[in-house]
Amino acid sequence: MPKAYIKELQDCIVSGNVPQIIELTLKIALDAGASDVHIEPGKNMVRIRIRIDGILQVIVEYPLNLHSGVVSKLKIMSNLKIDETRVPQDGRINTYIGPVEVDLRTSTLPTPNGEKVVMRILDKSKKIPELAQLGIVGHNYKLFEEAISEPNGIILTSGPTGSGKTTTMYSAMGVLNRPEVNIMTFEDPIENQMEGLNQSQVRSDIGYTFANGLRTALRQDPDIIMVGEIRDKETIDIAIEASLTGHLVLSTIHTNSAIETITRILNMKVPDFLLTASINLIMAQRLARRLCTKCRIPQPISMDAQKQLQDAFQFFEPYEGFDMSVLNDPIFYAPNKGGCPECEGKGYKGRVGLYEVLTMSDTLKKAILEGMPSFELNKMAQKEGMITLEQDGLIKAAQGITSLEEVYKLIK
Repeated sequence: MPKAYIKELQDCIVSGNVPQIIELTLKIALDAGASDVHIEPGKNMVRIRIRIDGILQVIVEYPLNLHSGVVSKLKIMSNLKIDETRVPQDGRINTYIGPVEVDLRTSTLPTPNGEKVVMRILDKSKKIPELAQLGIVGHNYKLFEEAISEPNGIILTSGPTGSGKTTTMYSAMGVLNRPEVNIMTFEDPIENQMEGLNQSQVRSDIGYTFANGLRTALRQDPDIIMVGEIRDKETIDIAIEASLTGHLVLSTIHTNSAIETITRILNMKVPDFLLTASINLIMAQRLARRLCTKCRIPQPISMDAQKQLQDAFQFFEPYEGFDMSVLNDPIFYAPNKGGCPECEGKGYKGRVGLYEVLTMSDTLKKAILEGMPSFELNKMAQKEGMITLEQDGLIKAAQGITSLEEVYKLIK
């Protein structure tokens, strides 16, 4: 983070310049590549933290007597009610930080010490990465590429908030976006505007939900539909209907693994025969921090780590082109605690995706229809070639891309 900006921010806090405090905070967050800004009141001070590569870092603190002014200014910018401090509020800011246009999703939350504010940063200047840049490689890349080439069916990406699901969907649509194809999206919010797509912002506060958007889409002659998130039975039912009537549907869902996604959909009371007939592929994902290649250090492997490695690959079926030698005598790396100038002392720089790709084979469909438990489904999928999140993480750790600690922090 630029020290000059931090010093300037501290000077603005001393002088009580609220607009400058906000502007400099956003400038620091944007320059550092942060995804979120947290403004959190405590008993004596208010701290500002930003999330970089998934990790929150404190950048500055300011006195409580400035907090009401900071919150009021942000509420005005977000078109929120200034005098309402008892309930949470959500808003949006579209502004420029220098020459860069950014969208900020603002959320306020009442706490005993005042209102906490969190802003999600959507940098409009950032290019949508190509699929190959995300970390989907080899066998997984081939399966995903084949799935998005299908004329119909459902493709789901799953994972917790902030795991890169929406970015994966945008990257996929970048491949599918052609003049002869009508692509419609229903998002909350629209994070990136892409030329050639018909994008629509859902508004649940006025009754315009994902389900309502999907119904409308079916009357708009679409070829491909992207739904921001599958949240309820109504949305998944209409998505299935769309897929069975000749449309390719892309969406996200909050589950921890590909197999758990099947369980979640069945728990939504979707009949198993409709699930197996409509879903082409499920991809679970996480975002792991990349080790700084300039200062990473070799990490000795403990006996426990060796045992974990053996257990993780007991059902692994090597796919064509995979070099097993990377696992026979792996050299793992850890972050250098002191870091280096390249990674600004963090030991990590940037992030890479970990992926678990499940395709609906005939044997898997048969097992689902027979009610096979999820643990057995998971073993079957691995024997058919599915690479689990743990396996993909360990492969990337063995290649020196990330660390064992990072992998197991994400998949525990």
